[in-house]
Amino acid sequence: MDEPVIRIERAVVRHRNATALDGVSLQVMRGEFVGVIGPNGAGKTTLLRAINGLVRLADGSVHVLGMRPYHRNGYRLRRRIGYLAQVETVDPRLPVTVRETVLTGSVGRLGCLHRPAKSDWRLVDEALERVGSAHLAQRPVGHLSGGEYQRVAIARTLVQQPAVFLFDEPTASIDPEAQRDILALIQNIHAEFRTTCLYVTHDLDALPESCRRLVLMRHGKIWRDGPRERLMDDSVLAPLYNGERR
Repeated sequence: MDEPVIRIERAVVRHRNATALDGVSLQVMRGEFVGVIGPNGAGKTTLLRAINGLVRLADGSVHVLGMRPYHRNGYRLRRRIGYLAQVETVDPRLPVTVRETVLTGSVGRLGCLHRPAKSDWRLVDEALERVGSAHLAQRPVGHLSGGEYQRVAIARTLVQQPAVFLFDEPTASIDPEAQRDILALIQNIHAEFRTTCLYVTHDLDALPESCRRLVLMRHGKIWRDGPRERLMDDSVLAPLYNGERR
């Protein structure tokens, strides 16, 4: 039987006097597409940061691809984890093109001192083509709309060639049409590569259809974990959102 790609056991994360994760245990198998949903402050982003080794555990353990994110060699693991968050604000005066931005996705894999070869630029161009943004290659990255930027961010992550994708509210702050396009793109990527995916959102309308397993969080704990068809029900979700369907 396959080992879990992500294995979390009784993880606790504290920020000052508050507990952000409270004894969380979770297993995610290879190729799964898992949605993590809950209201703001439920611990969703902290869960992703714990997987990515960006916060320290007060107790418990996290293993990703059989490795600990907090080990002194954890940076090697982070190279294999693709992280896509909300749209970033980029200074329009920044003299960096879309093509150059996508190339930065290869830094973790190749090293900071590696001079990009033709094959590296070819991967960049293929990634931009795959996300439908080849026509933006020479545009300054600070001149993009929110939806355009997220496509470029996905291309940058594809160049990284990750074994795990972490999506943290990737469609927040973009218009509805762009949101639909980004959701479709994320689903297509999962269908093509079958990369293990965790997708965090507080907005149920922003949950990809191909996400078949849901983890519901509140107050830093996993409240429910199961098939989408069983948990996407108002009787289950109402207590999670204090009676308000999101």
